[in-house]
Amino acid sequence: MGGATVILLLNGIGMGLRPATGPRPDLAPSRLAALVELAAHGPLRIGELAARMNITLSTTSRMVDLLDGSGWITRRPDPADQRASLISPNAAGRALLDAVRRETAGVLAEELGRLAPGRRRQLHDALPALEELTEALRRRPAPRRPGNGRP
Repeated sequence: MGGATVILLLNGIGMGLRPATGPRPDLAPSRLAALVELAAHGPLRIGELAARMNITLSTTSRMVDLLDGSGWITRRPDPADQRASLISPNAAGRALLDAVRRETAGVLAEELGRLAPGRRRQLHDALPALEELTEALRRRPAPRRPGNGRP
């Protein structure tokens, strides 16, 4: 199986698992991705978040303003540099992430339940390889891109 096929399949799964916006029309996929990064690695400076997401500093700054306006993050002064802020999800942001995870896990469980038992077993047997691949990709440095907060 080629890398392009794997990318297409994983993108298709990801698209199918995007939460229905419902009462959260301001939860764009990019904002959800930023919240996930902040929950996993925060608190972070805006430049660190930009580098982790491989997007420009100006785009990240606007996104952080939108997250703040939605009431999902907390900004506090960076003790190492009072001119900078550290950003992390607040209680509302963490609750939102929990709700999205429950929603997507429910959708995935429902669709997995529709697969034949042999297919579910094949997916289960592939999990160690997928976990190994995920860890290897996480360890790779983000590509350098002008304006994304990377030196």
